[in-house]
Amino acid sequence: MRVARLAWLFFRLGSLNELQYRANFFIQLLQTAVAVGTAIVVLALIYSQTEELNGWSEAELLVVMGIQILLGGVISTSIQPNMQRLMEEVRDGKLDFALTKPEDSQVFVSIRDVRIWRAVDVIAGGGVLGYGIAGLERSVGVADALLFLAMLAIGAVTIYCFWLVIATLAFWIVNVWEIMELFQGIYLAGRFPVSIYPGWLRFGVTFLVPLAFAITVPAEAVTSRLEWSTVGLALGFCAALFVFTRWWWGFGLRRYSGASA
Repeated sequence: MRVARLAWLFFRLGSLNELQYRANFFIQLLQTAVAVGTAIVVLALIYSQTEELNGWSEAELLVVMGIQILLGGVISTSIQPNMQRLMEEVRDGKLDFALTKPEDSQVFVSIRDVRIWRAVDVIAGGGVLGYGIAGLERSVGVADALLFLAMLAIGAVTIYCFWLVIATLAFWIVNVWEIMELFQGIYLAGRFPVSIYPGWLRFGVTFLVPLAFAITVPAEAVTSRLEWSTVGLALGFCAALFVFTRWWWGFGLRRYSGASA
């Protein structure tokens, strides 16, 4: 509960700060409209030439796309700004302020920044997802919906851990942001189910950059494609990555000297 109250406090402060720059909302709205519109047009062009893509119908691809946009909104609203601030403070030796707080340092550096206008992507992604679900041949049952929400939560935690593992490299490497920029490009691959990619690339976007667990697996849940073995693999991978992230964060902190050096 204490962490939830702290997260809510930071959310309120971030929202109040962002409300001072309301023009950013319209800029973000325009960017999202262009990006989503372009993606839908491309998808329509693909399906004007074929009825399915490796077994996935157009409505099912819209589900995948919606999840990718929604999760991208979560990343840009909360995960990315916090990781970017962390890397800047490590580089400038200003992380001491966060480390002296009476809270878990990993939790504190992960929830203190929010970019409320970027949540437009979350809403847009939810809209595309809902439109895709409405076009499915079979209705989505309660069990499918609950499994989808569980897999989406697991995917979000997995992506957060991945970002923090990369951001923690800032304790050793100066220009970590270039690696983050590379992720932004790779993330676009999540707009399609990983099953359409060749084996080597499928492995890469499953275990090296875990887009499969974050995007494709939730999409499989809502389209009744998900197998329980995949659920177990996603849960096990998320748990292992979370444990590694906790250790990696502590290991990185021991390398940090900060302003006290």
